[in-house]
Amino acid sequence: MEVREVALAPGEPYELRLTGRGARGYVWTWRVTGDADAVTVSEAPPAAVERQGEPEPPLPGATVERVYVVRGRVAGRARIRFAQVRPPYPEEAAYDEFVLDVVVG
Repeated sequence: MEVREVALAPGEPYELRLTGRGARGYVWTWRVTGDADAVTVSEAPPAAVERQGEPEPPLPGATVERVYVVRGRVAGRARIRFAQVRPPYPEEAAYDEFVLDVVVG
């Protein structure tokens, strides 16, 4: 599990890219602890692969990078735990985890 710390100003965004494994049924979920009001988290739409100037969807079974935007709101410290899980199997341990510690000042 990787842990990263970032410092943001109120209103400042931070883009986090995580490798998706949607073809295997995994999705990224997140949970904010600490000063939960200090940040917002949203998922950006998946990017299409550009071939010869035209955007195309990714090939079936390909790993797809997921982009999450963390935005500072008010001063505080928040911890965001991203976990890659398969929703139909909640008893399984997460396939991968990533922790982002955010200081908003």
